[in-house]
Amino acid sequence: MEPQMDDIEATSSSPKSVFKNVDRPVVLKFQEVVYKISIKKEGCLKKNKVDNPIEKQILKGITGMVWPGEMLAMLGPSGSGKTTLLTALGGRLGGKLGGSITYNSKPFSSIIQRNTGFVTQDDVLYPHLTVTETLMFTALLRLPNSLTNQQKIALAEEVIEQLGLTRCKTSIVGGSTLRGVSGGERKRVSIGQEMLINPSLLFLDEPTSGLDSTTAQRIVSTLWELARGGRTVVMTIHQPSSQLFYMFHKVLLLSEGNPLFFGKGSEVMSYFYSVGFSPLVAMNPSDFLLDLANGISPDDSNQEDQAAIKQKLVSAYRLNLADNLKTETLGFEEDDKDVLNSKKSEKWTTTWLQQFTILLRRDLKERRHESFDGLKIAQVVIISFLCGLLWWQSDTAHLQDQSGLLFFYTGFWGFFPLFQAIFTFPQERQMLAKERSSGMYRLSSYFMSRTIGDLPMELVLPTFFCIITYWMAGLKPNLGSFLYALVALLLSVLVAQGLGLALGALVMDLKSATVLGSVIMLSFTLAGGYYVQHVPPFISWIKYLSISLYTYKLLLGSQYEHDQTYRCGNHTCLVADFPAIKSIGLDGQVMSFVALLIMLVLYRVVAYIALMRIGVLKK
Repeated sequence: MEPQMDDIEATSSSPKSVFKNVDRPVVLKFQEVVYKISIKKEGCLKKNKVDNPIEKQILKGITGMVWPGEMLAMLGPSGSGKTTLLTALGGRLGGKLGGSITYNSKPFSSIIQRNTGFVTQDDVLYPHLTVTETLMFTALLRLPNSLTNQQKIALAEEVIEQLGLTRCKTSIVGGSTLRGVSGGERKRVSIGQEMLINPSLLFLDEPTSGLDSTTAQRIVSTLWELARGGRTVVMTIHQPSSQLFYMFHKVLLLSEGNPLFFGKGSEVMSYFYSVGFSPLVAMNPSDFLLDLANGISPDDSNQEDQAAIKQKLVSAYRLNLADNLKTETLGFEEDDKDVLNSKKSEKWTTTWLQQFTILLRRDLKERRHESFDGLKIAQVVIISFLCGLLWWQSDTAHLQDQSGLLFFYTGFWGFFPLFQAIFTFPQERQMLAKERSSGMYRLSSYFMSRTIGDLPMELVLPTFFCIITYWMAGLKPNLGSFLYALVALLLSVLVAQGLGLALGALVMDLKSATVLGSVIMLSFTLAGGYYVQHVPPFISWIKYLSISLYTYKLLLGSQYEHDQTYRCGNHTCLVADFPAIKSIGLDGQVMSFVALLIMLVLYRVVAYIALMRIGVLKK
């Protein structure tokens, strides 16, 4: 007899439970779930000019139902479809998904999404934030405005205590290249992020992967306790110990997308015994099930091949279990007064300004180590003093040298911010996908906070560079000219940063984006008017796209005027007629500013649209 909705309060109110009961229990039901993908043919020899993609079926008609207070474990070898099914049940799988998945007999909705926790296999966390900061920022973003900030932070502290993270609450989370908390503690932090919303549904992908048996036991015990509070818990797990196996209320065994068993964990061994498969010696049930899913018979005398054994198990499932499961799922109908679907919910739990402010604070905390990186600062300082010494107190008698320094400004501060910005979105793709899938914030609030959070260091370093080199090199010694040159340089830095953001968002592969960025910036540099002064007409259009050209023109305008002269041999010549300056010209200063401002906006718009186009992200 399955637990009824009204029984949840009675069965989960033990005073020993440190987790409060869920107030919106959900019955998860899935019927004949099918998922297909298209695979393109690849090879050296192709008979047809047009590729015909092959359709592959990943999930092949999976049916089942999980009640509140139950924990379902999905087992199967790699490639069996566990993670695909989990993603589908969590409402995160698009494409050719067939069948029916309902939550209290209702389809997936924003309210369901708001009450669903999803823990991925890889712990996607910011490595430089502490455990407390990680959960605090999650609470501020995910919890509704009906709670004050103090209440949200108090809930984060409560979750830390409940999950046994008090000892490491002030430690940084860490990652693959940064030492932090242990793997088990990191996994509990990931679970804690989802627990903050007191989810009715909790999905976990391989929560014990890479953990020792003791830590795995602690994690699953925590999940069992969460289920006991009326939650519906679904997880994939590869090879649990026998002790863990018997904690699961229900088990789903998959093989190549086919269901081989769905039912109570305590009945799985007797079922396979009834269809002719039983272990010859006492063994871990999960090991036995994985052997069967791989087509390995426990009877050494069985001469059937693996494909035949798998087919026999699929046929046994259809004959013995499929009809009963179909009858059970069809017989369940949820009460129309279900509170989870009757309450209206705003699309976002927090306002745009709140999201922006919280994300900006989080970005500044996480990236301060990177922004104030000693190597980066040392690089700029060394180059600054080297330039100041090489161009020490040059004057208009050395126009070639001065124009060379100004063009170096455009080159160095074109490449430097470009490559810094290229790394922004590819490095955060997983985090962005995870948080956006849970409806944590708007893409626009993330984009604005992420780009503005980088501005302090993006502008401080070139300002420092300009202060040092400008006065050491003896450029035009008045405050107006200095500020003109500084503004032009900072504007070009922001434009180059925007180009880097756009390339990173468009390509989302660091190696490819870096190569593409190098090619584009080198093309802009070559067309900047310093190296080639007589560009052939058929390719002269490229200069109008060049950041370097407009920046160089502005820097020249900050130093020289039309009627300004310099000593050329025994004569006095106009600066505007000097070859390296004449090809660029001192006119068009306003147009150069406007062109850079247009690029400043355009590149960021392209970056934003590129993020919207990524399949895992939504507007």
